[in-house]
Amino acid sequence: MAEEEVTRAPSTIPQFVWRIVEIIIGGVFIYAGATKALDPIRFANDIDNYKILPWMIGVRLAFYLPWLEIFCGLALIARRLYLGGLSILTALVFIFVIATVSAKIRGLDISCGCFGHVSKNWTLPAHLALDFGLLIFLLLLLRRVRGQGGANLPRKVDV
Repeated sequence: MAEEEVTRAPSTIPQFVWRIVEIIIGGVFIYAGATKALDPIRFANDIDNYKILPWMIGVRLAFYLPWLEIFCGLALIARRLYLGGLSILTALVFIFVIATVSAKIRGLDISCGCFGHVSKNWTLPAHLALDFGLLIFLLLLLRRVRGQGGANLPRKVDV
């Protein structure tokens, strides 16, 4: 039996639209990371509210994760270390969705603190809607890059 060759239709979404998506997602993570980096102890308390990790690990993460988010957001915008930044952000959002659903199932009343004081009064559906929206766009960007053997990876641009 002969193997059928699967050909992909070229993306119907213009390149500039993907670029706008990258900038928006990068900006979201830079903002989220910056708000958490300004008050890591508050973020450590937010992590502890999930009751998944020991306190000291949560504290270490509270000092590390905001900067990881900032640098990965910058990677998307600057198009340097792009695939690494994109992969890390996708994993972070996926883990956060699992942690949020787990906390809700266990009856914990949590406030994620993802965007500092701005997100403190958001409902669970609002948090999950944002997270699933981010996850969908991150997965679309990953699919776009990996689906064509890296052909869509950002190339170095001469200035």
